[in-house]
Amino acid sequence: MIEKEELLSLIPHRGRMMLLSRIINYNMEERSIEAEYDIREDCLFYDSGAMGLPAWVGFEFMAQTISAFSGINARGKGEKPKRGFVLAVSRLRIDLPFFKNGDKVKIKMREIENLFPVFVFEGEVILDSKKVLEGKLTVMEADSETEKGLYK
Repeated sequence: MIEKEELLSLIPHRGRMMLLSRIINYNMEERSIEAEYDIREDCLFYDSGAMGLPAWVGFEFMAQTISAFSGINARGKGEKPKRGFVLAVSRLRIDLPFFKNGDKVKIKMREIENLFPVFVFEGEVILDSKKVLEGKLTVMEADSETEKGLYK
């Protein structure tokens, strides 16, 4: 298990934008990872009127879980974690309007294509043992040279 303090060395998100509480499992051979997030009022996306987070924020749970997977992979190679960018979200299905304050969600992601530096992951968000969100994310890792080219 990787707790939040160690996660800070693996992903670039900080403060209220950090949407992972812990990594509960990962398997580099199967290219999969499981994380959890405890819904709290201090989240950037918290809606006090609904007393929770809009469910569409679940794709960001998924993106940050992928970021953690990338950071774990880089650390295993003795490299620094790279920044990543979400290029596309597809097949997103959401079965609830909000995650409520106090909910604990589980995020499961699996890499299904490696087109380095572009990767495709499919995943799901689970609440109370029920899949409430699923989708596919296409992401790109960027090193400092790639980023220079992106921002010219």
